[in-house]
Amino acid sequence: MTATLGWLRRQLPGIVALVLVTSVFLIARLPSYSAADTANIASKFSFKPLSISLPGGYAQQTIRKVNKDYTHIDAWISSVGAAIAMNDLDGDGLSNDLCLVDPRIDQVVVTPTPGARSGRYAPFALNPGTLPVNDHMAPMGCVPGDYNEDGRIDLLVYMWGRTPIVYLAKPNAAQLGADAYQPTELVPGANSTNGRYTGPQWNTNAATVADFDGDGHDDIFIGNYFPNGPVLDPTVSGGVQMNHSMSDGHNGGEDYFFRWTAATTGDHPTVAYNRIDNVLPKDASKGWELGAAANDLDGDQLPELYLANDFGPDRMFYNQSTPGHIKLSPVEGVRTPLIPKSKTIGHDSFKGMGLDFGDLNHDGIYDMFVSNITTSWGIEESNFQFMSTAKNQADLRAKLRAGEAPWVDKSGPSGTAWSGWGWDVKMEDFNNSGELSIAQATGFVKGQTDRWPQLQELATANDQLLQNPFWWPNAQAGDDIGGNQTLHFFAKGPTGRYVDLAPDLGLAIPVPTRGVATGDSDGDGRVDFAVARQWGEPVFYQNQSPDTGAYLGLRLTRDTTPVAGTLPAAGSPVTGAQVTVKTADGRTFIGRVDGSSGHSGRRSTDVHIGLGRNVTGPVQVHLRWRDRTGQVRDQDLQLTTGWHSLKLGQQAKEK
Repeated sequence: MTATLGWLRRQLPGIVALVLVTSVFLIARLPSYSAADTANIASKFSFKPLSISLPGGYAQQTIRKVNKDYTHIDAWISSVGAAIAMNDLDGDGLSNDLCLVDPRIDQVVVTPTPGARSGRYAPFALNPGTLPVNDHMAPMGCVPGDYNEDGRIDLLVYMWGRTPIVYLAKPNAAQLGADAYQPTELVPGANSTNGRYTGPQWNTNAATVADFDGDGHDDIFIGNYFPNGPVLDPTVSGGVQMNHSMSDGHNGGEDYFFRWTAATTGDHPTVAYNRIDNVLPKDASKGWELGAAANDLDGDQLPELYLANDFGPDRMFYNQSTPGHIKLSPVEGVRTPLIPKSKTIGHDSFKGMGLDFGDLNHDGIYDMFVSNITTSWGIEESNFQFMSTAKNQADLRAKLRAGEAPWVDKSGPSGTAWSGWGWDVKMEDFNNSGELSIAQATGFVKGQTDRWPQLQELATANDQLLQNPFWWPNAQAGDDIGGNQTLHFFAKGPTGRYVDLAPDLGLAIPVPTRGVATGDSDGDGRVDFAVARQWGEPVFYQNQSPDTGAYLGLRLTRDTTPVAGTLPAAGSPVTGAQVTVKTADGRTFIGRVDGSSGHSGRRSTDVHIGLGRNVTGPVQVHLRWRDRTGQVRDQDLQLTTGWHSLKLGQQAKEK
């Protein structure tokens, strides 16, 4: 008996490996839908592509100028920056305004969504005004939010080569245009020499907005990718580096939290933040961030934080903050013999690019979808479809407090594991069926010369070489790495397995995509979406899905009167407010006012919940939020289906 046990112990690694290989084989062999089944699923969706208007007069580029040490990989360095967001910027009650970053002109553009009422104002680029700038910076993303709390939607712009700028909407602006915003430093006292920016050279690729400390005011998280340095300065050599590992890199740019402290409005609005350092452990704070999302997962109205990291493990944090003090504790998944390290939260070695939260199985607890690099014959990792294993929110809270992240990856059996070089992802019910679909951007660098073989060699290179850009293989104009990959649109079929409908819906355009923004731009109850393309024209997809089900749409704003002015005010969104809907047939749906989760795409701050075709009467709605004093509020309502505008203070009141 002893000899047998000894033999089993010696063979255990091989047995586990055999089980894992067999499991992967069986997952790959899971039955897919027939062409007829796929066509039937696709018949429930329809999207009309529309061109997005952009301002003229700007010189266009096809690649960025970079530090001399990066010249031979300038296409790689130029592979990010396309971004897009949807919101109500002009106060007309609809999320029909776009804030987008177009790398071809390196401008942050505000423009109406195409279609009805597209001529409300002319497209324009944001102007930093008197704030110092230079020729070695580029915008990377735009995050709408009411930063100075006057009821109008402002815009946070983060960049490479500079600290972020907050563009505050002026109440007395005659109309929406470049002059309607007051550019304001997020980091006060930016250095300048002869009017040119010489301050910290942050290289930001992730940001999210949430009330992290629970004081009733929105805070800002900034996640930097490259360490501070002259990444986009072609006049210098040096001062830059690459990741020191392909799977455990923690030499990226520092992360920062900004706690809201004060604001004013008027002709020259202001906002002030206190930068909080050392919130995250040092190695976690220096990951190569490409995505960030904050969301209250356990029901205490303190948002947890998930960071999607390139070149190393993603990080997840449980929020234990108190007003005035931000405290986030790392949580990690629990491994078993059948769960590889690479699929465990906090330990994965994949290339995290973007993420979103959504309840995919109606258990009342948020699941997560994380984009990774999943290219066959290239770098075939796996997307993560992390499904919650907690019994309820109380069980989830107990596990988070103990440092455990109770989610397991189900992307393989769900059919969502492999798509391409993934980026932004948004989960929405696009046809009000009661089930979330998953829109995912993919693709890297488009060209004519295949560089996957060289990239594979790099992925297996000695980590001691990686940090020096000299050892990286060429990735320049004309080179191709996943350049023909397309947008993906995963929809759940009758067996519960997902299928990519992008080819059937006309969404599979072979141009690298980056950001996905979602919102109901025309108020018809169907979620539209816009896509930012890297070195390509952005596109808007108007939702024309036929025979949709019922839905509940909520515009949740603060119970305060917006500051008077000529520029209409949409109201201050109650970031982080949670919505739970129960239908007569016993189903549960959840949603929240999103503070900008993802990579470079931002959904609107409206809440949209598809309910399916069987709902005909009012539904039970539970709201949970923090008021401006930081007090947690709860209220139960019975609401008819359709759109509602509610003001949240001590109580919820319909406008």
